[in-house]
Amino acid sequence: MTEPLIELKGISKSFGNNVILDNVDLTIERGDSLGIIGPSGTGKSTILRIIAGLLAPDAGEIYIQGQLRQGLIEDAEDPIFIGMVFQQAALFDSLTVEENVGFLLLQHSTLSRREIKQLAEEKLAMVGLGKIGDRYPAELSGGMRKRVSFARAIMSNPQNPRYTPEVLLYDEPTAGLDPIASTVIEDLVRDLQRAEGGCSTYLMVTHQDSTIRRTTDKVVFLYQGKVQWQGKISDIDATENPLVRQFFSASVDGPIQVIG
Repeated sequence: MTEPLIELKGISKSFGNNVILDNVDLTIERGDSLGIIGPSGTGKSTILRIIAGLLAPDAGEIYIQGQLRQGLIEDAEDPIFIGMVFQQAALFDSLTVEENVGFLLLQHSTLSRREIKQLAEEKLAMVGLGKIGDRYPAELSGGMRKRVSFARAIMSNPQNPRYTPEVLLYDEPTAGLDPIASTVIEDLVRDLQRAEGGCSTYLMVTHQDSTIRRTTDKVVFLYQGKVQWQGKISDIDATENPLVRQFFSASVDGPIQVIG
């Protein structure tokens, strides 16, 4: 058997007296489209930041393609490249769209500006945003900014195959979007999974029912710092787990404590 791309073992994380993750195990195999779901404040985004190497756990081990990670991503390179799409797009306001998408290459390659421009245009075309490279983020709608962040996340460096994303981490990519814009983003996630030059493996953090059902094949339900349930999308409507049933019914009655 091949090693999982990513494996978390006994991961715990607290902020002050607030326990966010409590001895969490998680395995991501190549080709997975895994949803991480649960109520607000249950550690979903925290898991993504730990996987990305942006945040260190208090306890536990992280294996990237079988290799134990030591420290944060800035301390040592992982054996695979992990890209992240942030909830608020996290674009640089002072850079054009093209410069945002090509930022990795501007910082870590000797490619010419012309070459980077061409590669950025190719990625923008993949997310349906041709000929906007000279615009600034402030000139774009929320949905367009999200798609620019997708293009940036899948940017690869032809001079160094190591900088080709093998895993994408999506942190609520449809948050704040209207239903039609959300559908565009959901379709794009699946398109990028199948496309040459896209990324076949990803984790999706989201609260939105449509996004969960249309972009993931299996889900992990987090609550009170622990994995409370996991299964295939087809299992959601059949499970008797009271947490999952309450979450998807949007009921205020049930074991999930409603914060007033």
